[in-house]
Amino acid sequence: MARETPATRALAGAVIAFTIHEYDYDPAAERIGLHAAEALGEDPARVLKTLMTKVDGRPVCVILPSDREVAMKALAVAAGGKSVTMMVPADAERMTGYKVGGISPLGQRRRVPTIMDAAALDQPHIYVNGGRRGLQIRLSPADLMQATGALAAPISS
Repeated sequence: MARETPATRALAGAVIAFTIHEYDYDPAAERIGLHAAEALGEDPARVLKTLMTKVDGRPVCVILPSDREVAMKALAVAAGGKSVTMMVPADAERMTGYKVGGISPLGQRRRVPTIMDAAALDQPHIYVNGGRRGLQIRLSPADLMQATGALAAPISS
């Protein structure tokens, strides 16, 4: 399988240091992020999941530790809105250019506001999806924020 994706090209183009880590993706896993953390032998707090949401109907990319859930009210406040819904998978795939289970916050077809859970900033390094199922990218939280233009806010519970 190819290790180059729009996500890895985006990081290389921004001259941001990262490493690639592959694992055996299990489409039947109940929680993909937790499965990835286990497969990589990493703390789930370091393996972040990417969710596509709509805040007042506007798309917002959300990045948070795989062992946490989105606090919808906190996300709405951080995004300057009132209501949050999860984006329908087909819409998320169309917007990002990635398949569900492989959605990366990096190299998406269309850049949208991105909010990263502030808890991720406490980690020395993090992993995010690399744009393909079974592909993770390791980098620093600060570098991910720079590459995505993310806002950090306490958005998880």
